[in-house]
Amino acid sequence: MTKKTPSDERINVLVVEDEESFVDALTVGLGREGFDVTIARDGQAALTSFGEQRFDVVLLDLMLPKMSGLDVCRTIRTESSVPIIVVSAKGEEVDMVLMLEIGADDYVTKPYRLRELVARIRAVLRRRQDHDEFVADEFIALGNVRMDIDARRLYVNDQEIKLRKKEFALLRLLLENPGRVLTREVLIDRVWGSDYVGDTKTLDVHIKRLRTLIEDDPKNPTHITTVRGVGYRYEVAKP
Repeated sequence: MTKKTPSDERINVLVVEDEESFVDALTVGLGREGFDVTIARDGQAALTSFGEQRFDVVLLDLMLPKMSGLDVCRTIRTESSVPIIVVSAKGEEVDMVLMLEIGADDYVTKPYRLRELVARIRAVLRRRQDHDEFVADEFIALGNVRMDIDARRLYVNDQEIKLRKKEFALLRLLLENPGRVLTREVLIDRVWGSDYVGDTKTLDVHIKRLRTLIEDDPKNPTHITTVRGVGYRYEVAKP
């Protein structure tokens, strides 16, 4: 199936913002860039709009009436993988890390330049397109491992295995790229985000846990293998 690129059709953006000056600027500026813009001025209105329409990306303020941006992000993430870019005056590192951890794809601090924001939007759309290479498939199946993407379930030898959110995202990325070496930097960027704060030990811990869940012998893995000094690869069983 041929995938559509962001340039193939107009991009629908949900802007969740209550400050009128930003609403006006984004409506005009993004419109000139070829985006279709829908405005939600509080958290509850954002979820209502999201449930009624299909959006390609969400621009989300944190400080909103009726429901916080954090709760909006968390709710959307329970039902959709749509790219979410937080656009907020709160620029503290702890806020950035928290939002990225619960599922935001990027974080832009106010005030910002429209050109930068548009570049960020196009970047997350490109990353999501690459990441969702097999999005048309409900299942990814490699050997005795099956992943139900829509239901967020993993099966090994037809037995369901419970995964945490980051574990699921990491294993999905590996399964979508069988036989391909994924560098540590790529894995961290795709799973934790480009603004991830920390070292690569977090990745190693997640890989170790995945091996205990899917490998026959976690100490001698045959599925998730290490490419020393580079990253990891999901091995495809030879016929």
